[in-house]
This record gives sequence, structure tokens and C-alpha cells, in this order.
Amino acid sequence: MSKSNNSNSFKSNLFSSPISAIYTPFSFILIYEVYLLVYYIPKSFSNYIIKQYEIISLIILRKLFKDLSIIDQNGGWDQFQDFHLPYQLITSLILFVVIYLFNIEIKKTIKINTKGKSINKFIKFKKIISSLLYPILFLLAVHTLISWFKDVFINFKIDNLNLDKLFFYEVFSILIVVDVLLLLISFFYTDKFHKIFRNSGFIISTILIRLSFGFQTPLSNILILSAVFFGLLILIIHNKYEANLNES
Repeated sequence: MSKSNNSNSFKSNLFSSPISAIYTPFSFILIYEVYLLVYYIPKSFSNYIIKQYEIISLIILRKLFKDLSIIDQNGGWDQFQDFHLPYQLITSLILFVVIYLFNIEIKKTIKINTKGKSINKFIKFKKIISSLLYPILFLLAVHTLISWFKDVFINFKIDNLNLDKLFFYEVFSILIVVDVLLLLISFFYTDKFHKIFRNSGFIISTILIRLSFGFQTPLSNILILSAVFFGLLILIIHNKYEANLNES
């Protein structure tokens, strides 16, 4: 009897709003973004980091669609006290601007780096890491899908599921390990302070994003914004530092 009630509530929540249908295609877009993130590891550390920012910004947008789908048009203004819609709107807009500025700084980084020698051995090492990540993330995605299917269709635990935390919490945990590994290996190829500081700063940015999954809004949004602003400032200072060294 209880299972039938849970099943009915699940169906009613699933089909209560047409806006909720956007949630599924957004999930596929996010998975594709993870593929691109791994693809950029050998090419550019800055592009690899900005893909992390794009992923977390799309997760925020997905939360927006989720919040919009459960708003009752006849419920009055009181219902908005329980929603985090304003926080998500402001956060998504700020993230969009910061990612735009980050892209501008990346172009400056590319112009600066064309003057130096490419480190072929380091690039080959990053390609190895990228190749290893693909099967790891694929197995993680399969495991997440099986767990989700079991919780929703067998145990009927749809109300207790944090859909925004599924898969991406583990993804960013793996990325922290990858970032630290890349930092340690980079010591063999460069001893420049600003390079080491930039790479270390990017690791802190990734850790802050990962920590945001463990907190509720608005604290999670504050951690995300702190992460992307910190990463942007790190890159701006790094580019100034590099340009100054090239001039001297």
C-alpha cells in the first residue's frame, strides 16, 4: 500500500510541470561538458579549469529549472520564502560574466605562451592522464545511473535524492586528485613561481567548487562564486607577471 502511494506521488511530481522536462536534457549536456573537460586537459590547463566553471554554472541553471517547475502559480508570494530562486538567478548571471572575463584572460595567456617553448613531455603525460580518465568517468556514470534507477524505481526514494549532487560530487573529487597530480609533475618541468602559484590557485578553486556540493543555498553559491573569482584573479595576476617577465 505504501509503495503504491510512493509510486503515485513520484508520478505526480514527475509530470506536474512541463518545465521539469528540461532537467533531463540538461543532464546530458552536463555529461558532454565533462567529456570536453577531460579533452582539454592535455591542451590547456586554463581551458581545463574554465570547463569546470562552465559545468558548475550549468548545474546552477539546472537548479533554476528545477525551482521554476515546482512554483505554484496560485500559491502567492509566501511560497518564495522556501525557494532559492533569487540566489540562483544572481549566481548564474555573475558566473556568466566571470566566465566571459576568464575567456579573455585565456586568450592573453595563449599569446604569451606562443613566445616560449612547449613542454612536449609534460603534454604527453597529460594525454596519458586524460586517456585514463575517460574509462574512470564512464564507469562512474554507469554506477551513478544504476544507483539512481534503484533508488527511484525500486526503493522509491525520490524525495530524499539530491539530484544536483549525483555524479558531479565524485567528478570534482577526482578532478582534485588530477589537479594535484598535474601540479606535482609540473615541478619537473618548471620552477617559475608564478606558474606554480597559478596551478596551486586553480586547485584551491576546484576544492571550493567540490565543497559547495556539501552545503545548501546560499552558502553553496557563495563558495562557487568565491572559487571562480579566485581563479579569475589568479589568472589575471599570472598574465601580468608573465608579460612583465617577457618585457624585461
